[in-house]
Amino acid sequence: MVKIAITGANGKMGRVITRLVDERDDCAVVAGIDINTDRNGEFRIVKSPFELPQKPDVIIDFSHPSALADLLSYCTMNGVPIVVATTGYTDDQIAQIKKAAEQIPVFFTFNMSLGINLLVELGKRAVNVLGGQFDIEIVEKHHNLKKDAPSGTAIMIAEALNNELDNKYHYVYDRHSVRKPRDPDEIGLHSIRGGTIVGEHDIIFAGHDEVITLSHSAASKDVFANGSINAAMFLCKKEKGLYDMSDLLAEV
Repeated sequence: MVKIAITGANGKMGRVITRLVDERDDCAVVAGIDINTDRNGEFRIVKSPFELPQKPDVIIDFSHPSALADLLSYCTMNGVPIVVATTGYTDDQIAQIKKAAEQIPVFFTFNMSLGINLLVELGKRAVNVLGGQFDIEIVEKHHNLKKDAPSGTAIMIAEALNNELDNKYHYVYDRHSVRKPRDPDEIGLHSIRGGTIVGEHDIIFAGHDEVITLSHSAASKDVFANGSINAAMFLCKKEKGLYDMSDLLAEV
C-alpha cells in the first residue's frame, strides 16, 4: 500500500484526489498539507510538511507556488519523492525543482492529463511535417478563478513545438499594441478566462488557404487527479531524477 500525502488537500484538486484514491486499493492518503487544516477525510491535515504525522511514500502537490520551498526542503531532507503538479512557477523555482531532482525522484509537468500529453506529441509531429510553412497559434481557456496566464500547459506546448523547430521561434502573448504584420518566426499564445471552463487547449496551424487545429478539452478535474495519482505510483518506485509524463507513458 503506497502512502500518499497531498499538498493543497482542502483545495478543489486535493478533494478530487482524495476521492479517487479512496476508490483504489493500492494506495491511501495518510496526511494532507494545507493552510486550512479542517479535515476532509480520515486523515490529519497540517500547515507544514515538517508537521506531517508520518513519512509518506510520496507527496502530490496541487497547491500554490509559495509552498514549493518548504516542500522541496522536506522531501530532500527525508528522501521523499514528489509529484509537482502546481502551475505558475518562476524560472528560479523551476530551477529549484530540477536541482531537487538531483537528490530525489521528482515528477514535474505542467499538465497531468494523458490527453494533453498526447496533444503535445501530435503537435510535435505536425511541426515536423509542416515545417515553417504554417503560422502557429496556441489558445487556452480556463475558468474565471485561474490566476496565471497563459497557462502552464500552453507554455509547455509552445516549448515542445519550439524545441522541434530548433528553438528559433519567439513567443507573443498579446497583440493589441502590435502594429505590424505577424512575424513568421513567432508562436502566439492567447488566454481566455470565463465561467467554469476546466481546461481547453487548441494548437492552430494556419497556412495558405488551409487551417489545421489540434484540440483538447477536459470535462472534469478527474483527468488531472488520476494522472497525478498514476504519477505518484510510478514515482515511488524510481531512483532520483526528473521525470515527466513521457516517462510514465513509456511504461504503459
